[in-house]
Amino acid sequence: MRPHLSIRDLSRASAQVGAAACRHRGAAVRVTIIDYGRGNLFSLGRALDHVGVSFRLTDRPDDVRDAECLILPGVGAFGDAMDGLWRCGLVEPIRNAARRGVPLLGICLGMQLLATRGEEFGNHAGLDIVPGVVSRLPEGDGSAHSIRIPNVGWRRVTGTPGAAIGPGADGAMYYFVHSYAHRPSNAHHIMATVDVNGQAVAAIVREDAIVGCQFHPEKSGADGLALLRAFFDFAVARGAAQSPVGKRTA
Repeated sequence: MRPHLSIRDLSRASAQVGAAACRHRGAAVRVTIIDYGRGNLFSLGRALDHVGVSFRLTDRPDDVRDAECLILPGVGAFGDAMDGLWRCGLVEPIRNAARRGVPLLGICLGMQLLATRGEEFGNHAGLDIVPGVVSRLPEGDGSAHSIRIPNVGWRRVTGTPGAAIGPGADGAMYYFVHSYAHRPSNAHHIMATVDVNGQAVAAIVREDAIVGCQFHPEKSGADGLALLRAFFDFAVARGAAQSPVGKRTA
């Protein structure tokens, strides 16, 4: 059984491949991972190391306020995760970062938390950054082709025309582990879907600089790494376009 890795442990591992500001395809990108006790940080850290992006892990509101690029990971239940964000004082800093246009990637439960509310074990208010409701996946009919819930395994996604985050997103294979899904109020926020028992479920959502993926890119091989690279390319371009003189302030 892998021992729990603390913020200090993972930050030290990241420092071995560079400082918190590093070079991604010739441009500087600074990545802050929000650690509120609900993320698969070890696998995510390994994936970021692989694509050449180092990071800092934090549970401090001030670090989120100062961030230039954020990742919100997550595994577990919606309500427990939101409680964790509130306890750490991170809800309003995350919302404010989204309003300022800071690039943010929500992964798995992190994508679901972007919704207005979640229905897992009762009704719980979410971050309300990509409006919508998180509800349970449709059950299969027990046939050989149906998917048992939770939806676990490799699935192919279908991109929304003209809305892919990067080359290869349409038809890419990603690794999913979930029983609930974000159902955005505005269909224009859906960039890609995955078929679950005959229903097209949001696999990637986007609202301005905010991107969410229901799958785990850090566990999805070459396609997952390609998506991470595409997000960081976007973050670099976003920073260059919005901060020609210096860093934006709140």
